[in-house]
Order: sequence, then C-alpha cells, then structure tokens
Amino acid sequence: MKHITFGDKSLLVGDEVADTLLDYAALLTREASGDTVQVAAISSDGDAVTASFLLGSGVSMMAETTHSDLPEPENAEIVKYMKEAMMRALVRPTVMPADIDDLPGFDDYQPSSDPAE
Repeated sequence: MKHITFGDKSLLVGDEVADTLLDYAALLTREASGDTVQVAAISSDGDAVTASFLLGSGVSMMAETTHSDLPEPENAEIVKYMKEAMMRALVRPTVMPADIDDLPGFDDYQPSSDPAE
C-alpha cells in the first residue's frame, strides 16, 4: 500500500495503482494533456472512498510507502485504463509519404523537392 498525497489530502491505495497514477500523470504533463480518473482508496479516517483525480500540467502528487496491513482497494479496471492510455500515447501511428495518397483528401499530394517550400 502507498499513501497518495494530492493537495492537502492523503489516501491509501495499492502499490500498482499508485505507481500507474504517477506514471500516467507524468505522461499527460509531457503531452500537455489531461484526464480525470476515479480510484478506489481508503481515506485518512479509514473509510472506503472513491477519489477523483484531475491529472495534467501543474498538478502535484506524491506517493510514499506505508506499512499498512489493510487490504488494497480493487483498482484493476482503472489501472488497465491508464496503462492502455499510456500505450496509445507512446505508440502513435505514422503516415509515410508513400502512404499519404491512401488518405481521404490527399489524392493530389505531390511532395516538394525544395526544402524551403
């Protein structure tokens, strides 16, 4: 389990969701993008809660280890969502000039031989 500190709140979450949340937030910041995610957590008073995180540029978040014996809240679906979103962002399809004529609206594409154009 890890403490996630977000603003003035600290919540307990499982290790995998804490690490994925930080990785996803870092990627969104690099991409100048943002997202919201809902994470099952344990509040500072021990209640099971759902925390909504706004992730993006300018957001500060920290994860720290804990010695808690509490069972980790279930977050498999949101971890899967964040990992898939990171994979999509990291693996972008590219269009090669030879393939551009296959795209709608590029029937008359002629690459310029002059780099200044």
